[in-house]
Amino acid sequence: MGIESYLPSGKARLDQQLKFAAEIDKMTGILRRTLLVDHGRRENDAEHSWHIAVMAMLFEEYAKEKVDVGRVARMCVVHDLVEIYAGDTFAYDVKGNEDKEAREAEAADRLFGQIPVEQGKMIRELWEEFDAMETADAKYAACLDRLQPFLHNTLTGGHTWVESGTKRPSVEKRMAIVKEFMPEVYGWVEANLDRAVEEGWLG
Repeated sequence: MGIESYLPSGKARLDQQLKFAAEIDKMTGILRRTLLVDHGRRENDAEHSWHIAVMAMLFEEYAKEKVDVGRVARMCVVHDLVEIYAGDTFAYDVKGNEDKEAREAEAADRLFGQIPVEQGKMIRELWEEFDAMETADAKYAACLDRLQPFLHNTLTGGHTWVESGTKRPSVEKRMAIVKEFMPEVYGWVEANLDRAVEEGWLG
């Protein structure tokens, strides 16, 4: 059983949308390096996307500029869709990040072309805006995308940092958007960076 079992509706547009909805179920199979807080297993892309979309509703008050939370939540749930085909690229994997942009652009062409043109364009524009990190909404979404795995690392003994031998300057560079756009939250980030070094989680 699978997509081959799909019963056509007789409406081309609806079929495209339903098949796309089934295709993005593959996000549940894309594993990230982040460990769940209960240490049970690695999280998947769908869980990460849901998590930061909920976080968008929680931390608006700390954003330096006004943001549209509903729009940010939409950006959060689509920002990693391309990883269905491009795979997850670990934030601190220097080599893996070298061709990330090209792999993800190709994946976007393939994925967003499966739905009605205007919907594919809408989702792609949200994804591109997220990656560019130029608008207030995109900066806020990027902060959440970084805060969530950071929070998990503080609660799992620095799991991904230890596993990858990550150094503090690399984390500081990645968290720079939080320092810029959510400075009040960055105080907590900095305190946890200090602890991570003291505990040997970060070099």
